[in-house]
Amino acid sequence: MRKLLTVVVADDHAIVREGLKLLLSTMDHVSVVAEAADGEALAKILRAGGADLAILDLGMPGVTGVQFISELRTIAPRMKILVLTANIEPRTVRAAIAAGASGYLTKSGDPTELTAALDAMLRNEVYLSQTVRFAVDDPRSRQPPPMTDAALSPIPLTRREMQILSLSAQGLTARETADRLGISPLTARKHRENLMRKLSLHNAAEIAAYAVRIGLPIG
Repeated sequence: MRKLLTVVVADDHAIVREGLKLLLSTMDHVSVVAEAADGEALAKILRAGGADLAILDLGMPGVTGVQFISELRTIAPRMKILVLTANIEPRTVRAAIAAGASGYLTKSGDPTELTAALDAMLRNEVYLSQTVRFAVDDPRSRQPPPMTDAALSPIPLTRREMQILSLSAQGLTARETADRLGISPLTARKHRENLMRKLSLHNAAEIAAYAVRIGLPIG
């Protein structure tokens, strides 16, 4: 008899969460024990009890790109992480695996890949979606790729700065950023100005380009 696999579904779109739960409900060895719509909620769930696997959307609020994977590994070191995202940027794929993800699926992929990914993880193997396998020569290797700026900024950034960078790169205004982070629009604007000065960035296009370069999701 196969061991029951407990899963937390983390995505900010309710329709995606429901779709995933429906797919997972057809697998007799899988049980969805919780769901989260943002990074803070997911971290709280894992601190309270955790699960065998987290299906993680890199683009949801409160997720600072692949750095968040490392944070989750610290909270729940034995839990496996399956990234499910629209981001097919090769550097993001490589950085996610290097940070500790056990699999990487794209939202444009075939639904049957979810079953294949879970089966691979039960065998302690790394699974990559067909559409991104070109990005990693050997997915079993968790060593960082030669491009050392893939996962982290070459200029050290705080967690808050990473949040501001990610949200700014997604095109959010100061007010929208403030709402996401629970701060005032003035504070959000000041954070963004300080960040741009620190990174020598001058406009929204440069912010987005920098975020992509270090592996942060921008959509």
